Amino acid sequence: MEQVPVISFRGVTKQYEDGVPVLNDVSFDIERGKFYTLLGPSGCGKTTILRLIAGFMEPTSGEIRMDGKLINDLPANKRQVNTVFQDYALFPHLNVFDNVAFGLRIRKLKKDEIERKVEEALRFVNLEGYGKREIREMSGGQRQRVAIARAIVNEPKLLLLDEPLSALDLKLRTEMQYELRELQRRLGITFIFVTHDQEEALAMSDEIFVLNKGIIEQSGTPTDIYDEPINRFVADFIGESNIVPGRMLDDYRVEFAGKEFECVDRGLRRGEPVEIVIRPEDLEMTAAGAGKLAATVDTQLFRGVHYEIICMDDSGNEWMVHSTRKAVVGEAIGLDFDPEAIHVMRFGESEEDFDRRLEGYEEAENAEEAALRRELGEGPPIVETGRPGGNS
Repeated sequence: MEQVPVISFRGVTKQYEDGVPVLNDVSFDIERGKFYTLLGPSGCGKTTILRLIAGFMEPTSGEIRMDGKLINDLPANKRQVNTVFQDYALFPHLNVFDNVAFGLRIRKLKKDEIERKVEEALRFVNLEGYGKREIREMSGGQRQRVAIARAIVNEPKLLLLDEPLSALDLKLRTEMQYELRELQRRLGITFIFVTHDQEEALAMSDEIFVLNKGIIEQSGTPTDIYDEPINRFVADFIGESNIVPGRMLDDYRVEFAGKEFECVDRGLRRGEPVEIVIRPEDLEMTAAGAGKLAATVDTQLFRGVHYEIICMDDSGNEWMVHSTRKAVVGEAIGLDFDPEAIHVMRFGESEEDFDRRLEGYEEAENAEEAALRRELGEGPPIVETGRPGGNS
């Protein structure tokens, strides 16, 4: 029996009196027990999605369902949802215990039950014994954990987190990423996390929704989105990318930077203009004349774990290379890469078209395998289902 999504959006649009939609015909499903991230630049609609789920606003059109039941008009206090805000919204005049217990007292639970639930929540967030501590005496990371404890003590189906790490310093932010991910696994609650930090999203998520101007550009696992961006926006927003114009010559053959290369893509039209993506870490610097492309080093910056080298090829394309090897500005070098490092993007391709193309690759591979087995006199192949991995 197929599991009903904990949250489902169908054709949801939200616009204000000025007529500009903040969300435009958005549809998606949130499965139970996963860590989701809404990722995108400021103003893309990610916090609006959180507020619609929480019940702080209503959609202009479309349907929002929780466990299959329509909740468009359901008040916020009737939804099994809790939110951790960017500023944590803790009560400064209450100590840690009383902050966490606040919602339970509103529900008029018995004193011993409140104490048990609060102590259990504090233990989950590694704040056992901190109940009498004043909020002003807590560090930024500890305050965040108090806010999470206050949210989870009510046993919500969904925990919404609106950029809760943005005010922390880099070291503490990294520590809290691990803590939040581990906490979600222990609790088994669905987390929906909002951020504009792509490294944070890649590190923490089971699934990512990349938003831009009120629409979901692409959704999938961190690996799917990093390795298979469907358009320039996603490729640019998720990690560093080299994007150059190219032309599809045939299945597995593409032209860019004035040369022909073997690739792993197929199913595009011959001669079709495309965009080529190669990640900086997939480029290897070689001696001049030894690589697939000739280039000249333009600038170099040391980034701690690697050098970030900008170079120009003979066709005027700019390439970023991440390398542990130091280069010299003005040096002639070669650039080498594997066919698997080349990702071909079709202009104007939607996520649905992109998924259909990937399914077409799998069907063609299965057909080729079946034909080979028939030729060899073997039995039928074992068909694997699901989205293929690696580059398209």
